[in-house]
Amino acid sequence: MTSAASSPLAGQTLVRGDLECLSRTAGPHHLVDCDIDDADLSGLNLAHWTFDRCTVRRGDFTGARLEGSAWTSCRGAFARFLRADLSDAWFEASDFNNAVFRNATLSGARFARSKLTGVDLSDAKAFDLLLDEVLLINAKLPGFSFRKQTLRKIDFGQADLRKTDFRATVFEDCSLRDAGVAGCRFDGADLRGADLGGIALVDARQFRGATISREQAGQLLGELGSRVL
Repeated sequence: MTSAASSPLAGQTLVRGDLECLSRTAGPHHLVDCDIDDADLSGLNLAHWTFDRCTVRRGDFTGARLEGSAWTSCRGAFARFLRADLSDAWFEASDFNNAVFRNATLSGARFARSKLTGVDLSDAKAFDLLLDEVLLINAKLPGFSFRKQTLRKIDFGQADLRKTDFRATVFEDCSLRDAGVAGCRFDGADLRGADLGGIALVDARQFRGATISREQAGQLLGELGSRVL
C-alpha cells in the first residue's frame, strides 16, 4: 500500500475544482474524512493518493489515473470507474456496492474485507487481481481468471461468472450459490470449501477434474434430477 507524501486534508467537502487544484501541487495527497459525493473527477490524475474514511458515492472517476491509490474504510456506492487505471490500487474495509468498473485496469489491485455487491467488472483488465473477504453478490465479472489462486471468504452468490477460469483454484469458506457458471473452467479446482447450492448445471462435465465432497456431489446431481444413494 502506497503512503501519501503530503499532509492530510481532513474533514472537507470537495468538488472537482478542489481536486484539480490539488492534483497540480506536489503530491500524492492524503484525504481523510472528506465528502466527495457526486463529484465529476473524470480524467484527473490522482495516482498514489490515499483516501481514508472518505465518501465518494456516485462519484465519476471515468478515465481517471488512480494507479497505486489506497482506499481505507471508504464508501462509494454507485461510483463510476469506467476505463480508470486502478493498477496496484488497494481497497480495504470499504463499501463500493453497485460501482461500475467496466473496462477499468485492475492489474495488481487488491480488495480486502470489502463489499462489492452488484458491481460491474465487465471487460476489466484484472491480471493478478487479489480478493480476500469480499462480497460479490450479484456482481458481473464474466470471463475473469482466478487460475491457481486461493480464494478466501468470497461470496459470489448470484454473480455472473460465465466463462470464468477457476482452474486449480482453491476455495476456502466461499459461496457460489445460485451463481451463473456457464462455460466456467474448474479443472483441478478444490471446491470443498465452496457453497454450490442452487447452481443450475447445464453439463456436469463442467466439474470434471475438480475436487468436491460427497455432499456437494449430491447437490450438483440434484440439480440434474439425479440422486446420490
